[in-house]
Amino acid sequence: MDYASLIHQAHSVAKPIYPNDDCQAGTVGAVIVSSTGQTYTGICLDFSCSLGFCAEHAAIAEMLKHHETQITHVVAVDHTGQVMPPCGRCREMMWQLDAANQDTLVILGEAEAKPLSDLLPFR
Repeated sequence: MDYASLIHQAHSVAKPIYPNDDCQAGTVGAVIVSSTGQTYTGICLDFSCSLGFCAEHAAIAEMLKHHETQITHVVAVDHTGQVMPPCGRCREMMWQLDAANQDTLVILGEAEAKPLSDLLPFR
């Protein structure tokens, strides 16, 4: 798997959108690769009332619309191009989505990835 290409793809969807003073979106983009090799993207969404969701959530929702649950790779990138590991909520969501996702490779850089199970060691 070409990590640099997935990082670039995530960065390409991370384009900040500010519809109004109470909403911002797209400051983080994510790419998920499913077990069938399909890629799904998502962007974050944040409201001033504290509601919203991470880019990984949006990518997982897109994947679920296609009736897939197994993730082989995931990467999140902010709008400046900085790779970001998934937050704890996203890590737990991927784990609960499908037991096989404990082996999901979380991309941490162009030459680095760790299994999700390493990022949730006491799960």
